[in-house]
Amino acid sequence: MSEVVILGGGLAGLSLALQLKMEAPELGVSVLEKSRFPVSEATHKVGESTVELASRYFAQTLGLEEHLRRSQLPKFGLRFFFGAGPIENRLELGGSDFPPTPSYQLDRGRFENFLSTRCLEHGVELLDGARVDEVEVSESAPHYITFRRGGETSTLSAKWLVDASGRASILKRKLDLREPSPHKGSAVWFRVDKELKIDDWTANSAWNEGHRGAKARWYSTNHLMGEGYWVWLIPLASGSTSVGVVVDEELHPVSSLSSLEKTQAWMEKHEPQAASRIFSSEVAVQDFGALKNYSHGCRRVYSSKRWYLTGEAGVFLDPFYSPGSDFIAISNTFISHLITNDHRGENIRSKTRFFNNLFLSLAGRTMEIFQDQYPIFGHPQVMSTKIVWDFATYWVFPAYLFFQDKLDKPGEMASVGEELNRIGEVNSFMQTLFQNSASKIPARDLSGRVDFLSIPFLAELNRELSADTDFVNAVRDKVQKLEGFASEMSQALGAASGIPNLTYKEVPPTNELTGFFAQIGLPVAVSN
Repeated sequence: MSEVVILGGGLAGLSLALQLKMEAPELGVSVLEKSRFPVSEATHKVGESTVELASRYFAQTLGLEEHLRRSQLPKFGLRFFFGAGPIENRLELGGSDFPPTPSYQLDRGRFENFLSTRCLEHGVELLDGARVDEVEVSESAPHYITFRRGGETSTLSAKWLVDASGRASILKRKLDLREPSPHKGSAVWFRVDKELKIDDWTANSAWNEGHRGAKARWYSTNHLMGEGYWVWLIPLASGSTSVGVVVDEELHPVSSLSSLEKTQAWMEKHEPQAASRIFSSEVAVQDFGALKNYSHGCRRVYSSKRWYLTGEAGVFLDPFYSPGSDFIAISNTFISHLITNDHRGENIRSKTRFFNNLFLSLAGRTMEIFQDQYPIFGHPQVMSTKIVWDFATYWVFPAYLFFQDKLDKPGEMASVGEELNRIGEVNSFMQTLFQNSASKIPARDLSGRVDFLSIPFLAELNRELSADTDFVNAVRDKVQKLEGFASEMSQALGAASGIPNLTYKEVPPTNELTGFFAQIGLPVAVSN
């Protein structure tokens, strides 16, 4: 009997297998993957952009920092462009320097090949070319998995069973755990065989000042923003570029983009400058995929019956802000904690319930960032403010708690439970405010560059993710500042909407955003 069987050897499954072997080398871990290794570089998978939490997981938790630095690309943060016309005339929101905390662009094929090799080195049984035919889930272990490989049918038994099969969602379908999502987003994506360098889209030397060499804009995950949509441009270490178009299904039905020819026509209408570069005769498209209504939920992801779901097999929200690998990191950390502690004889029933509820709660809170928000994506003033807000809440929670190694510590989480509830309340208030403000504030054509890391609170939050601090007091301080941030944003958005003196629960506003608001054309109110 294999002790742990993982269905799926993609990013989630391989990462979990490696994490389990690093934390409990004596555990027997088997991975069933339908593809064969090595896979091709620039492989047909999305999720190449990582942000701070996932980068921490891959670099430190899994010990892959050397590979990330040598064989992947450093990420020059997230960068956003609003408006129409030439790139140098659009409002740009992005850093002028690398953020203090690193993140990376992942060539998924290259990374998963490396992960598979590292798993084998740690003693993982990697059964590639294996197709799962049947899964028998027991009330108590063992579970049984029947699969075909090399023309032969075999059966494995498992004490712990993990579904990392992606959208195949083997256990979710088997156990009828599917839950529809209220968020209706769709996407198309493809790779091209050239480095699409956004810096080369203009001959304006002033626009390129400060963004040459290692700080060129093309190292960022670049977002071209419009009403109801955004386009991503992600460079890959293999020399390819990942391109995606993500849309609100009600505003831009994916049927209008469901082939490469349709996508080209759509981009020529909505993003003509990008289309002229992507679909030139010098660039070859390597693949193409489309997915309608990509978001999905799950009624349960971890069970005391020793089965678990991770990655897209469980929950998927939205690709905006690149949260997919973050949720893999969080879920794998919870699952690894449960399996290794169960293996060592601990009663994990209450922890299983705690982690299941925490993960689904975090997913639900995060969904508020995306649901019904796509109509405002093309609004320069409101969406820029929302991005700054979303960064701040992310760096307060969950990123800070993950960096501080607290997310899988129920006692530590309970010590800041009140603060976490306050984060949820203020975030709900702000997401509603963004929607309401966009309907009242006329969108303006703006230009220029806004460096969000020039905002002291944001720079501090990013810099202090891994700081050695008094955890409880640090969280309390960050949440208090976050609420003041909300009040300052509320004042500006309220004034622009004709609602004077709007604050969040009468919390005194910070005075950190005056320069930012001046750049994006919102009223500035300074409190004494």
